Amino acid sequence: MVKGTPGFIAGRREEIINACEKLYQTMSFKEITLKEIGNAVPFSRPTIYNYFRTKEEIFLALYKREYDLWNEDLTSILEENETLSEDSLAGKIADSLARRGQLLKLLAMNNYDMEENSRPEFLTSFKSSYGKSLRLMRNLLEKFCPKMTGQELQNFIYIFFPFMFGIYPYTSVTEKQRAAMKEAEVDYMYQTVYELSYNCLMRLLKGQ
Repeated sequence: MVKGTPGFIAGRREEIINACEKLYQTMSFKEITLKEIGNAVPFSRPTIYNYFRTKEEIFLALYKREYDLWNEDLTSILEENETLSEDSLAGKIADSLARRGQLLKLLAMNNYDMEENSRPEFLTSFKSSYGKSLRLMRNLLEKFCPKMTGQELQNFIYIFFPFMFGIYPYTSVTEKQRAAMKEAEVDYMYQTVYELSYNCLMRLLKGQ
């Protein structure tokens, strides 16, 4: 049982998540260990186990936070606009994703292992944030694309959300990868997160 007020517990968890996030800027998921995270927080490493049992739980909490931040962006689009054309809606959603690079990076990871090594309460909390993203996207479509049928709405969501898993690898390419593509003579046109997302969104909104 973790001791302390809800605010204190939330603060400690936030410190741990922040430490993990900072490491994730320069290290891969495989390279980051609880020891590395422990070295980056202002309290003893064993204290981490009072809040998270595995590094996967920490990453899942970071993942949840990224969905929460995206949900704020989607909510703003929904509440701050009375009407939007298909082009404007696609642009605003694409722009919201362009600001969520870390969410896209996490989406490109092996989510199965992350979820499998997390306790049910952490997984449920994460799924709650993910589920809110699904609902908000549906709300956006219902408000700004009222002619879409229920089947079209469902098709949009079940195409676009899986599509998001591939955005990061296609838009964040290292020099090593570029060199390999050139050496392999692969003719590939690199796009930004905005461009890739916008093009997919417009095709889905127009039913192509």
